[in-house]
This record gives sequence, C-alpha cells and structure tokens, in this order.
Amino acid sequence: MTDKTYNGWTNYATWRVQLEIFDDISAGDFNGNVITLDEYKLAQDMQERAEYYIECSSEAGLARDYAMAFLSDVNWRELAEHMIADYVAENQE
Repeated sequence: MTDKTYNGWTNYATWRVQLEIFDDISAGDFNGNVITLDEYKLAQDMQERAEYYIECSSEAGLARDYAMAFLSDVNWRELAEHMIADYVAENQE
C-alpha cells in the first residue's frame, strides 16, 4: 500500500483545498453568524462552498470538469475536524 499523505493531510487534494480555499475561513463564517460545530454539516457546507467557488470562477468545460473531479479526492471530514479544532482553540478563554 502506498502512503498518499501530503504535508500531514490525507492527500494532496485535501491539503490543496485547505490551503487555497479555506485557509482564512473559520467555522464561524459558515451559515451567517451561526457557528457550525457539527462536523458532518460543516463538511457538507465546505464541499458546497468549494464547488460553488469553482463554478463561479471558471467557465464550463474541460478545466472545470477536472477541478470538480479533483474535489472528489478531498477528505471533507478531515477539513471540518481541522476547522472546528482551530475555532475551539481560538475561542477558548
């Protein structure tokens, strides 16, 4: 079995999406002012946001199709866990 981890993340796709799309976004930024700490819901919201970002920033065609396929390799649950852990750490008293 080949190790496909990348910079501490599940794989390259997960690392790259975290870096390029979610690096400066907090769990508190989802759903308006409602803080999303439900890992499953946050993972879904993150995937939807990434798909929307690609749809809005690219024209229909081969490049968009490849970008959307790239998202299928992302470990959304890992990204949500990371975002929630960061949020909790930043908001502890």
